[in-house]
Amino acid sequence: MVPSGQLSPASYPTGAPCPAEIDTLTLGDLAPGPGWRRPVLLERELLVLTTGGHGTAEVDFRALPCRPGTLLRVHAGQVLRCTGAHLDATVVRWRADALRGLDVDPDAIPTWLQLAGEDEDAVITEVSQLSVDCQRHHGVPAARALLRHQLAVLLIRLALLPTDRPAPRAETATFHRLCREIERGYQHTRRVEDYADRLGCSVRTLTRACLAVTGRSAKQVVDERVALQASRLLAATDEPIARIGRRLGFSEPTNFGRFFTREVGVSPGSFRAAREQPVPGPVIRPRRPADPLTGAGPA
Repeated sequence: MVPSGQLSPASYPTGAPCPAEIDTLTLGDLAPGPGWRRPVLLERELLVLTTGGHGTAEVDFRALPCRPGTLLRVHAGQVLRCTGAHLDATVVRWRADALRGLDVDPDAIPTWLQLAGEDEDAVITEVSQLSVDCQRHHGVPAARALLRHQLAVLLIRLALLPTDRPAPRAETATFHRLCREIERGYQHTRRVEDYADRLGCSVRTLTRACLAVTGRSAKQVVDERVALQASRLLAATDEPIARIGRRLGFSEPTNFGRFFTREVGVSPGSFRAAREQPVPGPVIRPRRPADPLTGAGPA
């Protein structure tokens, strides 16, 4: 066991033949270029444990302060960028199916946690041991169960930490069902009526649930999810704007441009042109409607 409070080196040898189901690496290994000049669109699930320095991490364009003991939970499909002072962090990364069959809910962990005291020591110990075993047993099929259960224990420990989550409301379950359906269908429809039909309820029921949990209508929740995905692709890829619009269900580039400008406040071209700068105040901070309980960070 690695001593509490001390993290081991956490990266695989260069040239590994394929991504491991579970691995550990450094924050710098995720950067798409020197200085994080642009966000990176993540393909796998992450935990990021800050071990040194002070700075800011932007998760889906939301600025989150980081210092030793800060832990970020970042999902596949989100965009990540680090700005400001240099940050040292260990990253635990896994494929979505790595926990299949285990009784653990990775979504129960808030986006941002500031660990301290015994909780920080325990998490550092778990992450350190996982890092050691990922390196020691890299490519060993018999070690798969060990790494899966170590990751599950770490996630359960984090999910049990006290948080400031609001008490569940009666409408929360309906809202979560809608969010799951939006994730499956936002590229094909933005009509609330379609989601109501799929869920077997009325538009009024969905709107009431969304207003209770987020203060926004069901239509706003759907449109914000589409705008967020557009923002991710514009910021983290070089895909043509017209193609991004088609991927999100817009038959004409002009319709996509009007939609994005209405939701975000700037045109797709202007948003992309500003992607190599830290997100300024007046430009987009898209809301993430699927995370009503955990929030995106501290107040």
